[in-house]
This record gives sequence, structure tokens and C-alpha cells, in this order.
Amino acid sequence: MQTATYSNRLSRILIYFACVGLAACAAHSSSRASDASMPLAAEQTSKAGSRLSAQRLARLDRVFQQYVDDGRIAGGVGLVLKDGTTVYHRAFGWSDKEAGRRMTTDTIFRIASQTKAFTSVAVLSLLEEGKLSLSTPVSEFIPEFSQSQVALETDGATQIVAAKRPITIRDLLTHTSGYSYGTEARIASHYQAKGLGPAAGHGWYTADKDEPVCETMARLGTLPAVAQPGEAYVYGYNTDILGCVVERASGLSLDEFFRARIIEPLGLEDTRFFLPKGERDRLATVYGSGADGRAVRAPEGAKGQGHYVEGPRRNFSGGAGLLSTARDYATFLEMIRNDGALGDKRILAPRTVALMRTNQVGELHSQNGLGFGLGFQTVERYGANGMDAPGAYGWGGAYGSSYRVDPKSGLTMVLMIQLMPNSTDFREKFSTMVYQALE
Repeated sequence: MQTATYSNRLSRILIYFACVGLAACAAHSSSRASDASMPLAAEQTSKAGSRLSAQRLARLDRVFQQYVDDGRIAGGVGLVLKDGTTVYHRAFGWSDKEAGRRMTTDTIFRIASQTKAFTSVAVLSLLEEGKLSLSTPVSEFIPEFSQSQVALETDGATQIVAAKRPITIRDLLTHTSGYSYGTEARIASHYQAKGLGPAAGHGWYTADKDEPVCETMARLGTLPAVAQPGEAYVYGYNTDILGCVVERASGLSLDEFFRARIIEPLGLEDTRFFLPKGERDRLATVYGSGADGRAVRAPEGAKGQGHYVEGPRRNFSGGAGLLSTARDYATFLEMIRNDGALGDKRILAPRTVALMRTNQVGELHSQNGLGFGLGFQTVERYGANGMDAPGAYGWGGAYGSSYRVDPKSGLTMVLMIQLMPNSTDFREKFSTMVYQALE
């Protein structure tokens, strides 16, 4: 995007598609939502010479619609950028099937662990300002972690021992601090007593807590981890801890920091922790895969619809709290793909972004060609994650959303659905349908 900002280019493309595609839009199945952006009108050629075939990309429409028609998902939004240009942005099915509310491309979704990339960017921006380093002990910001302990299990017996060394910012960014979500049998009761683990929805959920996130993380610091720092990849509260670090290092609440340093500079219109009550109908309903594989409406509460409209609005989860749209999240990803800048707005330095996109954990995350950088999964060999090329990266969220960025192909892919638990293979098929259209 050397001659225009992403948002300006996106607007022109959507207007063009809307003008030339009205007839095609009217012919779509009635179960699809109206969409301001029409299907790909022509093959898109990248700067490297590769292109996406409009005919082959249309296969994605059929697969998406089939999952809706079969009842395996209620609906969703797919967005694909090729070298910064929108080549696919479609909505299918229902935002709220029972209420008869159709999915639209500007529907808002709970993105859960896709929040982690935002928090990682925030931490690294503070690193660039000299307010912390990768080797800084987290206890400098949260003193309760100064006496970290580890619950080890040997021959069926649990022993609580002292951590061998302090937990660092690097450990937290790479999920090698040893902290899980506190649901393992040997520590679950300890976490339950502190309002974490089994007491926090599926472990990661804090939107219903009427306290600042640093209070929650201070209690976590008194609880044992499940592995020694740096010795294992353990997915858990790491990025929530970093959210508190951002607050303590910057003097701003996490939502204020995000807004001032990421959301407003990038022009993200619909990314936030909690939704204004007047916009509740823009929030997609959560469903879950039933025993027969069909989507069933999830209950209210922490394990279902959540407290993103009616909640206390005090606990900003750096690991799982944000709401966003496909367009907003793709804009954020384009900043990372473009080495930390979007248009004339620079968020991170190119060298810093290179740290994010490079495997930092060896084979701790996987011995099958997948690594983990400073915030998301990395692909080390072709075939390790579908058709991702080496150098690709991405992650997903507990509600079913996912993203992949493939710099070699110039592709940015965002899938937004709300399905928890999710027994479908739709996330994998979504990226496959995009890659098979690449010529």
C-alpha cells in the first residue's frame, strides 16, 4: 500500500464491486446475508506475478454455504487480502438464527485468543521505548511473581517446588513461562479458590470480573505453574499477565493503550473490549457443535454468550478479551505483514516485527514443523499447517475465529465464526479453499 491507505483502497474496491455485481447478488441463496462486497470480479495479479483465480475462489462460496445449509455453523464472515487488496469479503448465514438476523460483513465477533497478537504488539512497542526488555523479570511489574512456584507431578504425586529462575517477558510472549489456564487436576482446586481456572469459564475468561486485570494477575502470581520457566510450551495465562505489564509500564489501562497506540492509528472502527449496549445487535450469537455436529445456541454466561455487553467492563483481558470485525482484524494483520507500518502510520519497527514472525522456541511448540514467535504460531516447513508456506504465521480464537498470513504469497486470511465448542473442520477448509485458488 504505497499509494493509498488500506481503508481508502478497500472503500474503492467495495464501491466498484457493489456497482458491477448487483445482479449476481440478487441471485444468491436467501440464507446468505446481503454483502456490500461482491464476489471476485476478476483475477487478481500480485506484485510477484501470482494470482487468485476467480473461478476457483468461488469454490469457497459453495463450501461456506454448505456448512450453513447443513447446520454445522450458523454463519460467518470470510475476508482475503492479496498484496493488501481485498479479493474476497463475504458474509453467509445468520448472526442470530433464532432472531432471524442475517450475518453481514460488519458483524462483530468475540475473537478470544486473537487478542494475544494485539497485546504482543503493545508489549513490543514498550520494548522499543526502553520501558522493558525481553529478559526483564515480570516480577518487576507484578511483585507477586517474585516467588513463583511450580506444581510437578511425579509417579502420581504432586510436589510444589520453587521456580528455577524468574519468569521473563520473553517467557510470557512465547508461552514458555509454565503457566497454563489452571484446569489440570493437580492445580485446579488452587485456581478455583482464587477465582481462576475452573472458576473462570473455560479458564481464560475474565470479562465478568468486577476488578482491574492487574488484581486478577496478582492473585495468579501466588499460584503454581505447571512447568519450569523456559522448559516447556504451556498455553495459558501468559498474555493476560502481559496485559497487566502493559498497564504498569505505560500508566494506561490496556483498553486505553490499545486505543491510543494501535486502534486509532490504524483506523480500526469496531475493535474494543466491550460493546456499547446500543450496538448489541451487531454482535454475533455464540453457538456450539452438538453431539450430531449441528450448531446449537450456546447458553448465557461465561461458557456461552459472555458478558461483553452487560458485563462490569473493568477487566481487560490481554489474552482473550477483544471484540472485532473481519475488516478491522485484517487491517491490523496488514500492519504486521508490512513490517510494522500501514500507510503513513508506523506501529513497530521492521526488526521488531521480524522477532514476532520468527520461531523463538525451537521444537518446544511442535516437533512437526511448527514454531512459535512472539505472539503467534509460525510455519517452518511446507505441509506443517495445510498449504501454508514456510514463513507463514497465524492463530485462532476459542469462539472459532482464525487468521493466517502468508508473506510469500501476499495473502492475509481472516475467518470469523462463533462456534464453541467447534467440532467442524471448517477453519482448515477455509484456508485450503483460498490456497487452491492461488495460481
